Amino acid sequence: MAQGWLEKPLSLAGKKIFVAGHRGLVGSAIIRRLQNEACEIITATRDELDLREQEKVRAWMQRIQPDMAILAAAKVGGILANATQPADFLYDNIMIEANVIKAAQETGVEKLLFLGSSCIYPKHALQPIKEEALLTGALELTNEAYAIAKIAGLKLCESFRAQYGCDFISAMPCNLYGPGDTFDERNSHVIPALIMKAHAAKLSGAADLEIWGSGKPLREFLHADDLADALVFLLRNYSGAGPVNVGSGEEISIQALAEMIVRVTGFKGGLIFDASKPDGTPRKLLDSSKIRKAGWRLQIGLETGLTQVYEHFQRDKAAKKAA
Repeated sequence: MAQGWLEKPLSLAGKKIFVAGHRGLVGSAIIRRLQNEACEIITATRDELDLREQEKVRAWMQRIQPDMAILAAAKVGGILANATQPADFLYDNIMIEANVIKAAQETGVEKLLFLGSSCIYPKHALQPIKEEALLTGALELTNEAYAIAKIAGLKLCESFRAQYGCDFISAMPCNLYGPGDTFDERNSHVIPALIMKAHAAKLSGAADLEIWGSGKPLREFLHADDLADALVFLLRNYSGAGPVNVGSGEEISIQALAEMIVRVTGFKGGLIFDASKPDGTPRKLLDSSKIRKAGWRLQIGLETGLTQVYEHFQRDKAAKKAA
């Protein structure tokens, strides 16, 4: 096998696996996926364990003694949240990563998987972006704080592997979506934000739907359940120092994405793009050839996934209204 890939996959059966961030978009998908692996899934709510507090994390890890850990916990948000809360994004994410990774080393965790983000790569990296592009150029300013924190987590994994021989690995996903995403006016990523806007416009009978930016930037999206499957694949098959990109391999413009969401939600009006608002990175497509060559494949197409997410969004709104 190529460098970093195991000749024989690890078995997760009987392993005690700590999923940090189990209530989030990715974490909840990981829980669903791990239920097929005959392992013991360990979780902790924020009330039970604040991952930003070092001593509490250390004591909890020593008491639980997990065999493996998946670090999916993070403070996340869209362009607006990143721009207005840079200190929180930098501090909270660095503390979460440092505390969990150090405690994993101290308690002898067999394997840890750190979840990064494609925003770690330079704003103007050559496309599709290879893992080797890391730290070769300036970051996108609108999410620089989050990106720096994620780079720190990746480098912590590499450093603990180099110094202590820890089997700590990293995965870098593209933009994600799925059931359990954050539907909030200030903190949503592009897909839930557009779904909320289109749904509200449909209900109000609006003639037009206004969208931030020019609509020209290109993005790559992956369903959270596909990412969870890829993470389990990496946990079982990968043991290398460098990160591994995980993406769909397909990109779509924000305008085409908006048009797809309009179809899915049933909004009949027009689209207006406000070019005075920031676009963010002009293009971001990951080179996911490493994991593809190792045998992983995605299962959920974008429009199918968006339909599923919209149905979940409507059920959730109805349940909250009935409560």
